[in-house]
Amino acid sequence: GVGGVAITWEMFKREFWVKYFPVDVRNRKVVEFLELKQGNMTVAEYAAKFKSLSAFSPYYNTPEAEYDKC
Repeated sequence: GVGGVAITWEMFKREFWVKYFPVDVRNRKVVEFLELKQGNMTVAEYAAKFKSLSAFSPYYNTPEAEYDKC
């Protein structure tokens, strides 16, 4: 890292998101996650979409939130 500082995966992800994934886009993904409905998707498609969108919601992207995701 810069100045001999070790860069952790968390530090890298945070900087990457800030630089390449604007806040307004992340916020739209959070809204998309919160409003997700199965509709005409199969259960497998819905589960995959749920899992991918939950990554954008800071609250639901923690081990403590597993019960809430259910």
